[in-house]
Amino acid sequence: MVALSSNGVNMSTMSLISRVLTKQAVEICCKAVTVPYQVQPVRNKWTLLKLPQPGVQGKSFRRIVHFKDEYTVEPLKVTNLGGRDPVTGRLVAKGIGGGIKHKYHWIKWARDGPTDINVPPKESKVLAIFKDGCRTVNVALIGSGSDLEYILATVNMKVGDIIRTHCGVTPNPVRAYEGDCYPIGALPKGTMVNCVEKYPRKGGSLIHAAGTCGLIIKRDGDDRVIVKMPSKKQFSLHETCMATVGRLSNIEHSSTPIGSAQKNRELGNRPRSGLWHRKTGRSGRKIKPVPAVRKIGPNLKQARKIESLEFNVSSLN
Repeated sequence: MVALSSNGVNMSTMSLISRVLTKQAVEICCKAVTVPYQVQPVRNKWTLLKLPQPGVQGKSFRRIVHFKDEYTVEPLKVTNLGGRDPVTGRLVAKGIGGGIKHKYHWIKWARDGPTDINVPPKESKVLAIFKDGCRTVNVALIGSGSDLEYILATVNMKVGDIIRTHCGVTPNPVRAYEGDCYPIGALPKGTMVNCVEKYPRKGGSLIHAAGTCGLIIKRDGDDRVIVKMPSKKQFSLHETCMATVGRLSNIEHSSTPIGSAQKNRELGNRPRSGLWHRKTGRSGRKIKPVPAVRKIGPNLKQARKIESLEFNVSSLN
């Protein structure tokens, strides 16, 4: 009897242990476990991305300037793109890469001044002239009262000069000096100008390169003026569009050789493949006529030129 009772206790103990172990094993096996995994990309499939072409509408894929909410003369931080799209990271412009990182100086493209012709023009003093690494022309720091601004420096501009700004169109042409800013309708014929506005009070958007300038040709009607660009094109602009008098500084920029491949890399240009060569004068050139005067304005639409073509055989017309 004693042996049978001990065997029964052992059997009950073993069954209890087996049930406990089985329950724990089931809980461990059925417990939700997070397993890390990586989704492989689908092969042989691609999506079309519409990227802006380099150089179109200011998309050069060279740098991103981190502008602030309000205008400031503090140098701004820059993020170099190296020819890649800032969103996708894809290479768009192959000729851009590397280069020395520069700070960006925010140019005040719209010069402010009085509009009443009976009020004297606003005067500002040139405080400093220096070279900017993000553009080819030199930059001038001007001050009027407590306001400081950056503008593009002209050839003969010096520290201490007084420059004037007026937004009113006078009936007679004004005597403007280099660095002054007036509407093109108030400047005499033959004046060299830069930073010309395409639309009134929208900021100078024409003629920014080093050593370039435009020329006021003549008046076009009662309220328009024809300005000749450095590319020989002629634009008919409204007389209230502002322009700075003079030729832009750093004239020797276009005639200065780069000198070495390392200097070209410091400028942010990658080496070329060597497969494409520009045609030289041996190939001749095409003499093209100067295009017609183009009128630019907020309410002007360029009329389309419609041409009718006729066949030599009258039955086909």
